[in-house]
Amino acid sequence: MNESEELLGIGAFGRRVGLAPSALRFYDDCGVLRPVRVDPVSGYRFYGVGQEDRAVLLRKLREAGLPLVDAGAVLDGGEAEARTVLRAHLERTRRTAAAAQELVEGILRELPAEALERPRARAGVGGAELASAVRQVGPAVADAETRAEFPVLGCVLLEIDDGEVRLAATDRYRLSVRVLRAGTMAGGPARVLIDAGELAGMAAWGLRQPHVDVEVDGESVRLVGEAGEHWVSSGCPGEFPDYRAVLDGLGDVRHRVIADRRALREAFAEREKGAAITVRTGTEEAVVSGGGGVPVVVHALCTGPSLRMAFDPAVLVPALDAGVGPDVLLEIASGEEPVVVRSADQGSFTTLVMPVQELVSRETA
Repeated sequence: MNESEELLGIGAFGRRVGLAPSALRFYDDCGVLRPVRVDPVSGYRFYGVGQEDRAVLLRKLREAGLPLVDAGAVLDGGEAEARTVLRAHLERTRRTAAAAQELVEGILRELPAEALERPRARAGVGGAELASAVRQVGPAVADAETRAEFPVLGCVLLEIDDGEVRLAATDRYRLSVRVLRAGTMAGGPARVLIDAGELAGMAAWGLRQPHVDVEVDGESVRLVGEAGEHWVSSGCPGEFPDYRAVLDGLGDVRHRVIADRRALREAFAEREKGAAITVRTGTEEAVVSGGGGVPVVVHALCTGPSLRMAFDPAVLVPALDAGVGPDVLLEIASGEEPVVVRSADQGSFTTLVMPVQELVSRETA
């Protein structure tokens, strides 16, 4: 490290290179864009101005839809390897775009003239990806008792905007958001609420399709795939909460816990629902206790000061179930703020879980 190099905090560096702090944290966790320095006490990341070119290139590669593994090859491989990877991706992109164009043009020719005049938004995504997104976000929909008071929380928000399809659901105690990068886009932006009762059928239908065009026209949602089309009921009453404001309002992460997802789930699942189950972190372990069970030690990699906080298993366990891969990453700004639960294998899915506030306490290392 050049001692005279100017260092920037994660927010300032992100504004310079066009990357959100959450994206920079994820790229750090994946090893493709490490900060120059990490404060050993606070965990704050600092980046050097000399890293701007790499960060901007990484952003462009991801915006072009390049998988992270291939992006790493371009960033760190030789020129010949980078050209090979980029040309292969370009060819795949051309084939996908040509196939999608042919499909969309055929559908447009079959639509009645008056339907063509209506404004609509359309985005193309993988059928399996869509099914996965629906199944991950669905558990965060509110239960029947909460829906009776807040009907809008019995719905999932579907958005098409900025080259993405986003699904979001919340029951006030957790918030789940899944982002799908669209292969094709037309019209938009659009947002619509989908009744939770539609989710199982939507996921089952999407799973059978290699490619799905998600079309929003006013309050109607139509999914088009090789096997035909699937209509989804929409139009839930009320205004969906501003989930983006919640995500943007999260504080800087001071604690990270990386643990075996299934082991952490089992430590919580056997305890009394509605009880305050305590998690106490050390350097290499998380101890789960309370709720009528003996303490369970889960091997974990913990960074930041030691921490003690409590969760309701009924809220945390479904968030762990929705994850992907063997590991789970908990990101914590403070004991009073929502905890970010995400999978190391899938940065496009994020769940926020509220701790049990009245039992939260913090310890110093």
